[in-house]
Amino acid sequence: MHRAVGGFGGLRIYSRLLIPVPYADPADEYWVLLGDWFAKTHQTLKQFLDSGRSLGRPNGVHINGANAGLEPLYTMEPGKTYKFRICNVGLKDALNFRIQNHPMKLVEMEGSHVVQNVYNSLDVHVGQCFSVLVTADQQPKDYFMVASTRFTKKVLTATRVIRYTNGVGPASPDLPPAPEGWAWSLNQFRSFRWNLTASAARPNPQGSYHYGQINITRTIKLVNSFSRATGKLRYGLNGVSHVDPETPLKLAEYFGVADQVFKYGLISDEPAPTLGDLTVAPNVINATFRNYIEIILENPTKVPQSYNLDGYSFFAVAIEPGKWTPEKRKNYNLLDAVSRHTIQVFPKSWAAIMLTFDNAGMWNLRSELAENRYLGQQMYVSVLSPERSLRDEYSLPDNQLLCGIVKDLPKPPPYTI
Repeated sequence: MHRAVGGFGGLRIYSRLLIPVPYADPADEYWVLLGDWFAKTHQTLKQFLDSGRSLGRPNGVHINGANAGLEPLYTMEPGKTYKFRICNVGLKDALNFRIQNHPMKLVEMEGSHVVQNVYNSLDVHVGQCFSVLVTADQQPKDYFMVASTRFTKKVLTATRVIRYTNGVGPASPDLPPAPEGWAWSLNQFRSFRWNLTASAARPNPQGSYHYGQINITRTIKLVNSFSRATGKLRYGLNGVSHVDPETPLKLAEYFGVADQVFKYGLISDEPAPTLGDLTVAPNVINATFRNYIEIILENPTKVPQSYNLDGYSFFAVAIEPGKWTPEKRKNYNLLDAVSRHTIQVFPKSWAAIMLTFDNAGMWNLRSELAENRYLGQQMYVSVLSPERSLRDEYSLPDNQLLCGIVKDLPKPPPYTI
């Protein structure tokens, strides 16, 4: 809820100096942090959710914390190229971003270099980050940056100004329109490609360059739904709405008392044909260490979804309308899908991701929509290394705070080499 009242910021991570980057150094780098905003305080928003209510519609959209203004947010020198790091830090709405009269060359996406296509606007779903190059090659004056909500009945818009140094004249009031329809956004997703010729750091290279040729050992299909059966709004995955227990999941597992805190596998890999009332409980599944997994995210609702998988990057191989079937694999991008951390799922559509669970731990797969996640649309994936080796996972730190039923238990033996 803190994001609704300005609790956000950026962290830039650069490639090591020895790793070449597939574009020239920009004249400067600028943050463009977009989001929907609510006029109510974060305490009030939390009270809404705790009482089983929805957050409702946002009151507006912001760019770097403001909705409008004629004073320049950034300046550009004519003829020079700048990098804009664009992130959707909002709570629920996808946003379309564009810069008046300035095309954007997409160069990075969530830590991966991509094929450098040029776009007049970009749909940025909740939790996603893009980096683009923009060249100051227009008449020197002010230009608007524009962000507006997507897939909503009422379109909310924010504008901020970029100023050319020594520019003459204000920005034109004719704002560039956003494209219509989610099919346009789907085609944009399909245009995103991993830059296989770039020399930047990639995920673990053991099979990563040929991810499409690795045998899938397990398919997990997750369907999101919601319920008001108890008079309170809840969201869930495969019929289970997650709730955090008093004892943190990883601590319970580490101390060997998981059976006293939660049950593994409340959901199956294939959801029931009809998802009725939600079961409210910790939602944890097991994954075999180093197995290659296919996860299908299916969205039967009218609201776009956005998901993040903690601890991993994955290959976003497909998004399509309708319901997923095994025959849909023939439409996967098995060559140069972008390695990333978030994936959107359009209304009445599905998305497919592929990854190797080679990072031991307890990892969170969650909706990036704050309301959905807070009210249960998340789950955990337990990835255990059978070796209890420090090569796979660290031991519990000596200064780790303990709580719940493990607070007074003796610490288990540490992992060894």
